[in-house]
Amino acid sequence: MSQAKPYAISVKQDVLDRIAQRIRDYRWDVLPDAGGWRCGAGLDYTRQLCDYWLNEFDWRKQEQRLNRFPQFMANIDGIDIHFYHVKGSNPSAANNGRVILLTHGWPGSVFEFLNVIEPLAFPEKVGGDAADAFDVVVPALPGFGFSGRPASPIGPRAIAKLFAKLMTDVLGYKSFVAQGGDWGSGVTAWLGFEHASVCRGIHLNMLMVQPALPPQTDEEKTWLQNMMAIQVQEGAYGQLQATKPQTLAFALMDSPVGIAAWIAEKFGGWTDVPRSADKTPDLSRFSFDDLLTNIMFYVATDSFATSAWIYFAMMQLEGSRTFPPGQRCETPTGFAAFPDPMLIPPPRSRVEKGYNLIHFTPMPQGGHFAAFEQPELFVADVRAFARKLDI
Repeated sequence: MSQAKPYAISVKQDVLDRIAQRIRDYRWDVLPDAGGWRCGAGLDYTRQLCDYWLNEFDWRKQEQRLNRFPQFMANIDGIDIHFYHVKGSNPSAANNGRVILLTHGWPGSVFEFLNVIEPLAFPEKVGGDAADAFDVVVPALPGFGFSGRPASPIGPRAIAKLFAKLMTDVLGYKSFVAQGGDWGSGVTAWLGFEHASVCRGIHLNMLMVQPALPPQTDEEKTWLQNMMAIQVQEGAYGQLQATKPQTLAFALMDSPVGIAAWIAEKFGGWTDVPRSADKTPDLSRFSFDDLLTNIMFYVATDSFATSAWIYFAMMQLEGSRTFPPGQRCETPTGFAAFPDPMLIPPPRSRVEKGYNLIHFTPMPQGGHFAAFEQPELFVADVRAFARKLDI
């Protein structure tokens, strides 16, 4: 059995100094404005973000915030996996399967879940019922953040195998529930499909792994048409990361400003915020501290390149975008349909074709980064789903 060693996030000062110098040296004066947010990350906004990063952002303060929950590092099949592990207030959680694995995506990080760990683990502290308490595990994907780099690109199907070992071989749980959005939804889907002996339920807020059959109903066909139209406008980044991730790495790995713009643009386009006619998002509800803390999971760890590998692995190596023909995930499934402007929530019928759907919630608000954007709605839906599993 692998062992987990206690871990705390601590970035060396020379790394922080190098990042600051790269931001300081950025040549804003030679960068023209192609037309605001309709052409990518807004120039004025990105410059303000980077000015704050250089002059006001306090990473050491954010480290304290990140380190307030227990963290560990475990080597699984040769890859170091960084994860939070918070044992909740239910002393019988390990025995009755009240354990939840939360998996992030790109361009997110474990930081996405920071505000849902306590409500899930200690609901009585926020006015909830202690009977709803979970043990909470939040790992960083391989090649992301403070997790180690895989030797070569791996996709969600392979990561699901690693995370199943994390939960059983490393942490000793006999069963658990898994939740994920973005790439986390892909990992979670494969946990439910291939590791059902230990994964007793999955909760998704995005449909990444689909049934291997075309849309059937008019509603499903319209959904697919709308999705394809959005991909034409918004999906170029994904095509690049899925086909030529190495070239992108050359462009961005040594540019904190470039990575910040690449990621900030996604928060501008994928979150549930007001937008003007020229596509300028109102991101005022997200503090610069929060956005930069997430960005630092890519910049301070030099992990931008390997984070893009997951796209290449799924598209070019694994072929894991659909379940095998004629099969679906039979693990009990819940789906929270947040109004994601990038990946429109699918009709319930589409989810049912690929999953044993027992819980479906159309959400009134919240976008791509569900736990980060709407932590209270997220926690409530996970709890409601878990109650249907009778755990």
